[in-house]
Amino acid sequence: MPTYTGISSEAFRHPLDRQAEQALRSVPGFDLVARKFVEFLSERPQYVYQMGNSIQVGPRQYASVYQIFQECLRDLDIYPEPNLFVSQNPLVNAFALGQEFPFIVLNSGLLDLMSETELRTVIAHELGHIKCKHTTLIQMAIWTTQLISGLAERTFGLSLLISTGLVMAFYEWLRKAELSADRAALLVMDELHPITNGMMKIAGGSAHYAHELNLDEFTRQSERYQGLDEDGLNQIYKFFLYNNLSAGIFLTHPFTVERVYYLREWSTSEEYRQIRQGNYQRAGAEGAVDVSVESPPKAAQSGQSGQSTQPQPTQVEVNDLRRQIDELQQEIDRIKRGE
Repeated sequence: MPTYTGISSEAFRHPLDRQAEQALRSVPGFDLVARKFVEFLSERPQYVYQMGNSIQVGPRQYASVYQIFQECLRDLDIYPEPNLFVSQNPLVNAFALGQEFPFIVLNSGLLDLMSETELRTVIAHELGHIKCKHTTLIQMAIWTTQLISGLAERTFGLSLLISTGLVMAFYEWLRKAELSADRAALLVMDELHPITNGMMKIAGGSAHYAHELNLDEFTRQSERYQGLDEDGLNQIYKFFLYNNLSAGIFLTHPFTVERVYYLREWSTSEEYRQIRQGNYQRAGAEGAVDVSVESPPKAAQSGQSGQSTQPQPTQVEVNDLRRQIDELQQEIDRIKRGE
């Protein structure tokens, strides 16, 4: 399998990921809220929880899984090494979180359903999130879910700072970020079949009936799904399936067949061919913990005229957000003092 020494995440990052992140960061008040998200929601409890309730993978604990993990780290040129945990959970899932303490969690249900090759695709996918520095924004999106799920009384009114537009922008970006992580998996595997086969299992796989699954049929299903967009009404249905505004429920991942479609499309592209030949953007070995929540440079948000094309918050909005954040900080300090 190939090793992409010094590769930058920008070499394979999906353009829809970039666009969705830029749109998210342009929502009025994002930067002010982002700094308080990171400050208020410490990642340390998540890390402590995994240390206390999961199995930390290493040379003498899930040794074969650790070996796969090491090889994926090498192939994507990621250091320092994040932590890897296995959690006792029947749900077929995995996730990556953390800035200061980056880590990946694999559910036991995933290990039971996936072959070793398919497991490699999942680990490479999660490392793709870390390589692309997605993890802080992912954690921020999780917190917005908690706020809109009735936990506002525990967050001292911070939910007042989170508009529906900001929540939707977070989740639109989350779904597009998955497309970049899928590309990382393809780079590591250098083969489409095990990735899409693993996706098929995640969509509806069964260990008992695995021999009756047909990847060609699943691929054709992904094409039929894309064809639904020919009917404008289906596009509206798709939007509301992803964004259930009335219930405050937003999907964090694209539908699996969409991921298959996008990845198959990239696998035949000239961009992918050039990367495989070693012609890719290099930025040194990107660390797993250097995650910024600042806005991108103005040049990245500007048109040819040099003027920003993104909507900017008004001074009234900025002052109002600053006031509410100051009040929040005072409340946090009061609680810390035990008053």
